[in-house]
Amino acid sequence: MDEALLRGLTPSVLAVLVRRGADFAAAEDAVQEALLEAVRVWPADPPRDAKGWLVTVAWRRFLDAARADSARRRREDRVEVEPPPGPAPSADDTLQLYFLCAHPSLTPSSAAALTLRAVGGLTTRQIARAYLVPEATMAQRISRAKRTVSKARFDQPGDVATVLRVLYLVFNEGYSGDVDLAAEAIRLTRQLAARVDHPEVAGLLALMLLHQARRAARTAPDGSLVPLAEQDRSRWDTGAITEGVGILQAALARDRLGEFQAQAAIAALHADAPTAEETDWVQIVEWYDELAALTDSPVVRLNRAVAVGEADGPRAGLAALAALDESLPRHTAVAAHLHERDGDLATAARLYAEAARKAPSVAERDHLTLQAARLNTHRGR
Repeated sequence: MDEALLRGLTPSVLAVLVRRGADFAAAEDAVQEALLEAVRVWPADPPRDAKGWLVTVAWRRFLDAARADSARRRREDRVEVEPPPGPAPSADDTLQLYFLCAHPSLTPSSAAALTLRAVGGLTTRQIARAYLVPEATMAQRISRAKRTVSKARFDQPGDVATVLRVLYLVFNEGYSGDVDLAAEAIRLTRQLAARVDHPEVAGLLALMLLHQARRAARTAPDGSLVPLAEQDRSRWDTGAITEGVGILQAALARDRLGEFQAQAAIAALHADAPTAEETDWVQIVEWYDELAALTDSPVVRLNRAVAVGEADGPRAGLAALAALDESLPRHTAVAAHLHERDGDLATAARLYAEAARKAPSVAERDHLTLQAARLNTHRGR
């Protein structure tokens, strides 16, 4: 069963049902049922037209649900217009769905969460981790958003800022390896850049390209993580770096700085350094100061503490870290790194082990465990 194919078809099938009159929540439920049916049926009897099969099954599931609900009996009239089996239109509706989910009746955070769940294919747990909230809280937020848009008309698409936020979060999840959506996020951001002339759209596209350029070097052949300082820079995609830097420079020249441009500037400074030792950490700290002023994000300040530790020494980095909440994701891992650079190997080993227990992924857990073991071995000599 090709799960990537199913994820790729989901947005366009959902869009077909919405265009035919299904409200969003019911359409999503019907599409999910069709996907489950595909998982059950396709291995033994794969369809010739996967999208057409999903559209037909999802539409029938929607009609079945409508008939079962006495409050929606009027929708039985739609049985007469059930589409016949056969090839379905191949138009890409994904970006339009992103705008529809960013509905004005929703707050930006709820719209982003709904889009990530319904269109981006992310789990509630992944979305909750991206927003730094408990999974139960995010589940309630998504449920409320579904109820809201099920009563709304889809003739008022949402704003670009919300769509950008969703694309950014989808890319981050894809880039982390949990769900392979990074390339899809780049594709949609390219489409958005062609439609919307805004420096932040360009900034996000540049940021994605610069991060994606390093993707091949981020993991070893055995799947283990390779820290930025240890990556083989000959494996970086110089074409993507060149394109990303060019897009960023054009955006910055418009003098309308936003958070995605600032993040892309930091990524560009990493990409521009021939070696880790030649990284311009002083300028990176300056960009983190700009980014913190724009976002007031605790995650940004955590990353800034790492940069300060590189630019001004580990003691300065630890001082910056001390001002932050210890419950922040990866706070313990950053503290371990800075203590190691400061020569306190016992504290660093203990913190690496503690960070491993909190790691959000197996690869990160294994990496941090190895760091703790390395320091403990070194101390035992």
